[in-house]
Amino acid sequence: MRTQYYTAASLDGFIATEDHSLEWLFQLGDINDTGYPDFIAGVGALAMGASTFRWMLDHVVKPDSPAGGEPWPYTQPAWVFSNRTQPLIPGADLRFVRGDVRPVHAQMREAAAGKNVWIVGGGDLVGQFHDAGLLDEIIVQVGSVTLGSGRPLLPRRIAFPPLHLKEARRIGPGFAELRYDVPHPAGPAS
Repeated sequence: MRTQYYTAASLDGFIATEDHSLEWLFQLGDINDTGYPDFIAGVGALAMGASTFRWMLDHVVKPDSPAGGEPWPYTQPAWVFSNRTQPLIPGADLRFVRGDVRPVHAQMREAAAGKNVWIVGGGDLVGQFHDAGLLDEIIVQVGSVTLGSGRPLLPRRIAFPPLHLKEARRIGPGFAELRYDVPHPAGPAS
């Protein structure tokens, strides 16, 4: 069981534009041609922040659209970290939480029943899991575009000790997938 950050990023290190757009990503290929199907099969629980949850509502589920959207894409229980009240999605196993990631991580590990925990999206939430010493692996599919600015891949300095590159592989003409182990230095998390 590992706690993983799986995401895509531009070559210059952004997961989305400043206005949360992922249009740059969709032109690069079909998600089913990447490592995602194998990755999601090993996930037992996931966590996301309010921005990622809102993006999923606005761009996938679309509850306010007359044409409707798609069903919630995850069968696993999902913890949504938010300081605001968020809407429920019929049929989705959503657990709305706030505060320290440590006690929530313990609940997620139990619910995952031996499978991995996925931190979806990015930003400060992944940083909080890292700061608490709970992040084990980063899997990033680096896309063949640059954005110049936007939402950073991981707004933390992780340099001493550095990440450990486990694997690098080409995925079609648009991506390189990099897998890193996150070191856990001795002593309390900073």
